Amino acid sequence: VGGVAGGASCAARLRRLDESAEITIIERGAFVSFANCGLPYAVSGVIASDKSLVVATPEMFKLRFNVNVRCYTEAVGIDRERKVLHVRPASGEGEAEELPYDYLVLSPGAAPIKPPLPGMDAEGVFSVRTIPDMQQIKSWIRVHNAKRAVVVGGGFIGLELCENFVKLGLHTTVVEMLNHVMPPLDEDLAALIAIAMRKAGVELVLSDGLSKIEQKAAVEDEETTLCVHTQSGKQLPADMVILAIGVRPESTLAREAGLDLAPRGAIRVSDQMRTSDPSIFAIGDAVETTNIVTGQPMNLALAGPANRQARVAAEAICGLSRAFRGVQGTAVCGLFGYTIAMTGCSYGFLQRSGFAELDDVAVVQLHPGHHVTYYPGAHAIHMKLVFNRKTGRILGLQAVGKEGVEKRVDVVAMAIQLGGTVHDIAEAELCYAPQFGAAKDPVNLAGMLASNVVDGVVELSDWERVIGERIVASKGVAGEGKEEAKGEEATVAGEAEAYVAHAETDVVLDVREPNEYEFGEIHGATTIPLCDLREQMGKLPKDKTVHVLCKEGQRAYYAARVLMQNGYKAKLLSGGMTTLLMHEGKQIPLYQTPKPGIDPPNTKITPVYE
Repeated sequence: VGGVAGGASCAARLRRLDESAEITIIERGAFVSFANCGLPYAVSGVIASDKSLVVATPEMFKLRFNVNVRCYTEAVGIDRERKVLHVRPASGEGEAEELPYDYLVLSPGAAPIKPPLPGMDAEGVFSVRTIPDMQQIKSWIRVHNAKRAVVVGGGFIGLELCENFVKLGLHTTVVEMLNHVMPPLDEDLAALIAIAMRKAGVELVLSDGLSKIEQKAAVEDEETTLCVHTQSGKQLPADMVILAIGVRPESTLAREAGLDLAPRGAIRVSDQMRTSDPSIFAIGDAVETTNIVTGQPMNLALAGPANRQARVAAEAICGLSRAFRGVQGTAVCGLFGYTIAMTGCSYGFLQRSGFAELDDVAVVQLHPGHHVTYYPGAHAIHMKLVFNRKTGRILGLQAVGKEGVEKRVDVVAMAIQLGGTVHDIAEAELCYAPQFGAAKDPVNLAGMLASNVVDGVVELSDWERVIGERIVASKGVAGEGKEEAKGEEATVAGEAEAYVAHAETDVVLDVREPNEYEFGEIHGATTIPLCDLREQMGKLPKDKTVHVLCKEGQRAYYAARVLMQNGYKAKLLSGGMTTLLMHEGKQIPLYQTPKPGIDPPNTKITPVYE
């Protein structure tokens, strides 16, 4: 029941394993197997032909696999006792009929969330799930000469559509309930995407939700087809609206059949994809499986796991004993010149999920080039590696950059799958030539930095505790002498006082060169360039913790090791000033760190900004 990634793959695998089986696919739509991940790119014409999205037709299934495909047919009920599936024409017209089964595989997918708000069914309001959905959007843009689009939801699909609307010349606004786009990403990495989006002319409405949609409203003296009202009171003119808030499992058929469901509606299955009825299997976006990092149940709507689950279910039906191992959320997305990739869990996700080992979780941040910097065209990869500081077990990786991002995440994804540690990726033997990487690949560097933490070679500072308060203190100092106002300014003043008290036990040491300070400074930090540290470390107190930073972290690590071996309690602010600028949502200056003996002192630095 259901084609696309899960059902179609399961049927094809079944046939390869059993030539004698009678196999039927029930699909309520027009297309039994299509590339739904390509839909946003077909909207703009990047994928020129809609036919390119069709992976297999009913005719192909019949001729190649002897599989019967019944499109425009909807499954409406399951008689588990008689082992009969009730189906009818998807149009609702015509007679219902019964299809007997020995085994039934449910692959209903997930449906776009449509909140119960006014205007969700208005003309010009769309969700994107199928080829007809995409075709309706293309037609609407052409027929109505659309100039403005509002995308509600800043996740994968919403942002991919946003980028493709921009390519078509539409003024596009994204409304996102969270305070940053791309919710699976941490806020600092997502800030890079937000900067690129604003550069492309996209309007971002963050920390705000949808309230209602009105038709044919006038906003700012401009006649528009629609008006999107947000919870904060904003009114956004639009010729079309995309609802990309998220998806929910389509489990109505399973629920009505009495199969076990998870609290949020996903179908519960075994590691062989069996439901609570041993003759019924379920696969894809509608099922609950296990997160292999946390060991907790999880519903994950991704094509890769759906295909693998389809294979497992087919093999179980044919008597093989393969088990589905679970999911880890490996994903990639290309947006506005950046590649965004992730695998495993972020620290924030572990916090929200109540991860049992949370007290032992650490995060290192680094910004290596995707290949050696002396070879032209190197771009930074901004990486966050999450791991257990006691065991070294890798828990997750997020990365954002212009090139070489996804292959680094794929390496770490395999390490997580095999239960690998940071020592494993530190020692990984990976491809190297100047135009492809470095002798110490970004994956190696992430593992080495994390290994230093696990081995006790260096300790990590808490960015938000140490630097966050100092940033606020800087704002407070700027406002000294002014009458304390209510609201936000009062909060700033209070946090500045917290900083002053905290400064009694901590010092921030900036070991960059003076000609780098123009790219960002920290109020109250002690500045000693790394090359002068051995001579000037006496300026630092030994009764306080010294938190060390530089541009990206390498020199700060060197400095921390010098200080630790001279009786100081030093900690590393991982990722350096680059990480801090990302936290603040600022552009990242790219420049070569001055090299003693090569670059004259105080050489003027001319950065390139991402």
